[in-house]
Amino acid sequence: MRKITDRRSNHRYDIHLPVHYRVTQRGFLPLSGSGTTREMSSSGLSFRCRRPLPVGGHVELSIDWPARAEAEKPMELVITGIVIRSDGGRTAVRLTSKRFRTNPAEEFRATA
Repeated sequence: MRKITDRRSNHRYDIHLPVHYRVTQRGFLPLSGSGTTREMSSSGLSFRCRRPLPVGGHVELSIDWPARAEAEKPMELVITGIVIRSDGGRTAVRLTSKRFRTNPAEEFRATA
């Protein structure tokens, strides 16, 4: 019997948080929307959304983070990456950058 091993180099964590996204890709109209994160690692993220997103598209994600800065300021995790897979309502992203922001951008959600 063969043992199946996980080829991922980074451990993934089940994290279910609200996410807002914006996707751009040459030749396609920009897309925006919202969903829920499913799994995160230091190099990738998967999330659920209502429509498939273009593979190869550049995506910016804004995730409402449960921790607070200085015990009171809301925080969000801002991620950029490339869509590597999108089907069945689930999208996988390879991360290119990530940072925390303590002044959540309301205009980001207004366009989503």
